[in-house]
Amino acid sequence: MRKLEFASLQVRDLEVSKEFYIKKLGFEEAGIPNPQACVFRYNKGEASFAIRTPIGNLEGKELGIGASLWFAIDGEIEHLQAQLSAKNVTLLGPVQVTPFGKIIIAKDPDGYNITFLQAN
Repeated sequence: MRKLEFASLQVRDLEVSKEFYIKKLGFEEAGIPNPQACVFRYNKGEASFAIRTPIGNLEGKELGIGASLWFAIDGEIEHLQAQLSAKNVTLLGPVQVTPFGKIIIAKDPDGYNITFLQAN
C-alpha cells in the first residue's frame, strides 16, 4: 500500500466542526450528501477529507492525539496565519520552518492538528 486514498476524522459534534472547517479554515463542502459526515474540498477541490459522527463510543476519550492532516497552500503562510488569527483560530505556535517548507498548525474543536504547508 502506497497511497492514502481518503481520510476522515471522527468528531463529537458534526455541526460545530463543520462550521469551524468552513468559516474559520475556508474549506468548502464537496456536495456529497451524507447525514453522518461532511466531505470537504480545499484549494479548488484538490484535497478532500471528511469529518464524521463517531463510529464507536468516544465518551471519555481524547481525540486528536497523534493525528495531523497536512494541506499545501498557495501563497504566503504568514498571510494565512494572519487570517486564522483574525478568526480566533487556535494556532500551535508561530510559523515554523521544516524540511518541507513553512508550516502553521491550527487546532480544531476536537484537538486534531490541521497543518498548512507553504512548500519550498
